[in-house]
Amino acid sequence: MSIDPDYIHNMEVMAGHAIELLPTSDRDDEEQDGDDAAGITITTPAHLINDNHGDEVVIVDDTASEDGGDDAAEPERECSSPEKGVSCNKGVSTALVKGDGDDDGLLGEFNRGEIDGLFCPICLEAWTSGGDHHACCLPCGHIYGLSCIKKWLGRQGSHKCPHCKTKCRIKDIRLLYATRLVAIDEHLQKRVISFEAKCSSLEKKSADWGKKEIEWKKREAGLRKEVQYLKERTSDLEDLLEDMERRASGSSASHSNYPRGVDSIPSFHSGGSHKFEMQMDIQIQGARLFGVDSSNKILLFARRLSGMGGGNVLTKVSLISDQEREDIHLAETTKAVKDLKVSPHGGLVLLASLGKKLSVLSTQSNNTVITYDLPASAWSCSWDICNSHYLYAGLQNGTVLQFDMRQTAKHVGSLTGLSDKLVHTMHSLQSDSSCGSGGRSILTASALGLCQLNFGGSEEGSYLIPESDKEGVCVSLACSNYSDYITASFRPKIEVPWEMGVSQPVLNAAGQAIMGNHIVYTKMGAAYQKVGASYGNVSDIRMPIRCAVVDRVYQNPVFACVDELRSEVVIQELPSLMVLERLKPQDTPIYDVKYSSISSSGLVGCLSDNSFRLYSARLLLYP
Repeated sequence: MSIDPDYIHNMEVMAGHAIELLPTSDRDDEEQDGDDAAGITITTPAHLINDNHGDEVVIVDDTASEDGGDDAAEPERECSSPEKGVSCNKGVSTALVKGDGDDDGLLGEFNRGEIDGLFCPICLEAWTSGGDHHACCLPCGHIYGLSCIKKWLGRQGSHKCPHCKTKCRIKDIRLLYATRLVAIDEHLQKRVISFEAKCSSLEKKSADWGKKEIEWKKREAGLRKEVQYLKERTSDLEDLLEDMERRASGSSASHSNYPRGVDSIPSFHSGGSHKFEMQMDIQIQGARLFGVDSSNKILLFARRLSGMGGGNVLTKVSLISDQEREDIHLAETTKAVKDLKVSPHGGLVLLASLGKKLSVLSTQSNNTVITYDLPASAWSCSWDICNSHYLYAGLQNGTVLQFDMRQTAKHVGSLTGLSDKLVHTMHSLQSDSSCGSGGRSILTASALGLCQLNFGGSEEGSYLIPESDKEGVCVSLACSNYSDYITASFRPKIEVPWEMGVSQPVLNAAGQAIMGNHIVYTKMGAAYQKVGASYGNVSDIRMPIRCAVVDRVYQNPVFACVDELRSEVVIQELPSLMVLERLKPQDTPIYDVKYSSISSSGLVGCLSDNSFRLYSARLLLYP
């Protein structure tokens, strides 16, 4: 069978070019071999294929078999996919690139796709952007070096493309003006785009999972707190059940740790279960007092700004969104605020301060409505629950002043208690026969005990609540507008020289817990009767200790007071003082506790160091 003359010529040209590039000694060896060689060896400079010096591309023609069979004369066939190698003709092996180093070894097959766009397929040398070997193409689209393809087409009978055998002539050659030709694999390009889309999708999923992980961690922390609270509640209920069993067996008198007064047998009922749930938990810096304006649904905090020269401000926080805050800066002469009371009629707040000022501010306009100058520092204040025009201030020297907002010059009434001890707490009482016709009554607390002051009427004057001066140092007072229960807390008296006073409060000092007494009174007309008592953990130096009477949440009124040892707010039923539940603030110590109601919810607020928590419970509906 005859061999394609074009192919023979192409091989001769390539072999001749390679021999020209060999050193003299190698070229002589090739000439000596002549046509007797078993194959054709083509040596190409290594820099065209690999950076390692001395590398060679060897194409060995092994068509002639040892037995000289018919296969030796079989014509070489073209490969259907010429891109896969330099030569795909039968009898010609795929070119291999060998390195000199032991680490390189056999680097792999020489892929034509790696040199397309870089080297001329005829001479296997890089084409140029100009000159004799300028990159050019034929009408069929295949690219060659200009000098090589001219030689190819210039030979007689070689007017065909060396690759696809399409007929063409020298005049059909078109120069290509490009520094480098690179063919992009469309399939690979689509895969790259697909992988980029997948990476973007995975990154988005990763971000979403990260957010969910943060939410899950927050939820886990909340559940841990709930579990801890439920454990504490379980412990309290177990103690309560044990106490009930002892009382049922008649042994409560000898085993109970809490001595009770009259009517002290606890009335256990289904309403004794946990009712208050945390509604709000916010961070508030430097606050010591707070109030709730139910009509405007805002919280008011009296606090001092941090840093040297920090002033006193009144901070408004929305009950709907704790992010809505506004500071009302108080005058420098106001100094520290010692008591804060929101008007029961709404829209106004009353402030008593150490700067000898009694101020009324509007919570709507943030303006000061009126300010009274006082003869001494004010430690407590109160609105008159029967008349919105009247105000009261308790002073450090034991005096209580009455003001009428319609008269802005000075106070309209003044009464002195039974001692010169500062009045740390006061509450306005409902009008009754105890103060006479047209009179107004104020219940006050000082270190000496409890005292009722009547302004105007036939019974004007000061009256000590019986036995309250014998319980110890009075540190707190709470009463309710909806019931006749009054609670007071006492700590033991400390025998000190008279000139040092019985018990002077230490400002912002936490102190230590000490065993004290909680006493429950009930008011029947002009008389007060002791109806319950219990031990409690109170501060040994701070005064006053804030507490509150909570109505309409349980079947009976309850007493919310601070347990200084556990740093929690204890809810106790009145008048038995049986513990119903405990509220655990975030920080210690606890500075203020107040109760308020909005529509159908009862709210207990706990202000501690740098944080505030608000607990809510559904109010009972009485027929």
